[in-house]
Amino acid sequence: MKLLVTAGPTREYLDPFRFLSNPSSGRMGYAVAASSVARGWETVLVSGPVSLPPVEGAVTVSVESALRMREEVLRRFEACDALVMAAAVSDYRPRSFSALKIKKTGAGLTLDLDPNPDILAEAAARKGKRIVVGFAAETDNLVDYAREKLKNKKLDFIVANDISRPGSGFGTLASRAVAVFPGGRAEDWGFLPKAELAEKILNLVLELHEGK
Repeated sequence: MKLLVTAGPTREYLDPFRFLSNPSSGRMGYAVAASSVARGWETVLVSGPVSLPPVEGAVTVSVESALRMREEVLRRFEACDALVMAAAVSDYRPRSFSALKIKKTGAGLTLDLDPNPDILAEAAARKGKRIVVGFAAETDNLVDYAREKLKNKKLDFIVANDISRPGSGFGTLASRAVAVFPGGRAEDWGFLPKAELAEKILNLVLELHEGK
């Protein structure tokens, strides 16, 4: 098996010192990469900026922006058997970048933002026999939003995380996860350490791959 996995946040810079981002630690994607390596799979990890040690045995590609992550994912996608898109990619980026630090003036500041490309949807649209897995971090209507995302992006399955629960979601060691499948079936996996969740995800990836 050849696995491509993404992890961590992206950073969308306003100027050389300020950026838009989110609190993703990268632990979920790194756990998936570690599980993949332990299975003997060829593993490529495309990682946003995190404070985690490298996954020994994985090829790690470091990126910052959503556009760079898109470039690396699409460039490597053809060579993989499965993509697990665990990164928390910024939905928007500043329309313009200031090469100099934006000075504080005491007045308000309005930011013009452009949408970032949907990396997951682009990959899934060309998946063929590849397995493509997404994540949905939600604060409400967890399963409904996950079903909508799964259908719109044509994924093999999606892992929905309830980030409103204490101890679950960004920066935590565990997640409350619900797996949602084509046709709408949802399987509540409960609270799991991210290493155990990674195992369940890759067990399912392998099962689906062998079924194709």
